[in-house]
This record gives sequence, C-alpha cells and structure tokens, in this order.
Amino acid sequence: MITLQPVTLVRDGIRLEPLSLAHGPEVADAVTDGELWKLWYTSVPEPAGVAAWLETALTSQVRGQMLPWAVRELDSGQIVGSTRYHDIAPELDRVEIGYTWYRASRQRSKVNTLCKLMLITHAFETVGCGVVGLRTDNFNFRSQRAIEALGAKKDGVIRNYRRRKDGSIGDTVMYSITAPEWPDVKRHLELRLARHRPA
Repeated sequence: MITLQPVTLVRDGIRLEPLSLAHGPEVADAVTDGELWKLWYTSVPEPAGVAAWLETALTSQVRGQMLPWAVRELDSGQIVGSTRYHDIAPELDRVEIGYTWYRASRQRSKVNTLCKLMLITHAFETVGCGVVGLRTDNFNFRSQRAIEALGAKKDGVIRNYRRRKDGSIGDTVMYSITAPEWPDVKRHLELRLARHRPA
C-alpha cells in the first residue's frame, strides 16, 4: 500500500516545491498572467481567492487526500504554476495528477511535460503506484490534447460528475497510465523533452 510525503522534485530548470502558505504572494502574481481564472472549467484561483485556495489544498493534504506543489522556474525564480496529486487511494496504489495550471506565458513550453515526467516518475518509481490517473473537464479541449500527448489512455467520460466553480455541472474525461505502460510512456516523454533542448 502506497504512502505519500511532501517532497521537492527538480529537473532541467524546474523545481516542484511542496506548496505552503508562504507561496501565496507568488501564486497570486502567477495567476494574473493570462487571467486563467476567467475560464469557467479550470481550478485556477483568482488573485483575491488565493488564500482560500491555499487553505483548501493544505487542509486536503493534512487529510491525506492531496499532495500539492508550487512550480518554480529556476532561471527566472518565478512561480509559474501549480500541480498536485489528488484522489489518493492507498489501498489501490493509485494517485491522480491534476489541479494543474501554468502562467499563460509558459503554456506550450516544456514546463508541463517536465512536471508530468517528474510526477509520474516519482509515482511509479519511488512511491510504487500501480496506476496514475488524470482527468479534465469535457470542455477543456487544450487539457485533453495535452494529456493525450503524454501517452495516457482515455478511460471514458463520466457524465454530470462535478460542479464547476460557476455552479454549472460538467462532464469529466478520465485518463490513466498503468505501471506496465510506464516504460514506453517514459521513453516518449524523454523524447518530447529532447526536442525542447537547444541543438
């Protein structure tokens, strides 16, 4: 049965730092890049809601439901987003990766691939997970494409599964990667990252 503890993960200029209250001002700055909170299907907090967002994430961590990180770009020193393990099921050796967002200026860069590679590697190779899940709103087409590009397999769509922050009810698209699939997915992600490196 898996157990999870806060851990710092670093690779290729990106550091995943265990989320803390001290990250509040930097997170509030990061969300202003692109005003992503205006998208009704995302979990991005608006600047005035960052304190409540942090409190919810950290309370869920104490309860064993989530393990959240702030994403720091080492060259600039900036927090460029956040991500977390959630829906942790120790008895199933399963975690999901989600609640992920990045500054608009860092989207379509190496950041998402790098963060997912670090998190999935940690889940399978250190924690001992049997499966890693990912999910997104049925209207978040960009996120669906990004998850599929990682090599995750689509499990299906759960209808009327979650209430969005605007009060509407949305469908959720579910994906997963199993431990036997991980070596090929890892090889694929390493190749994707190699394309981002200067020649």
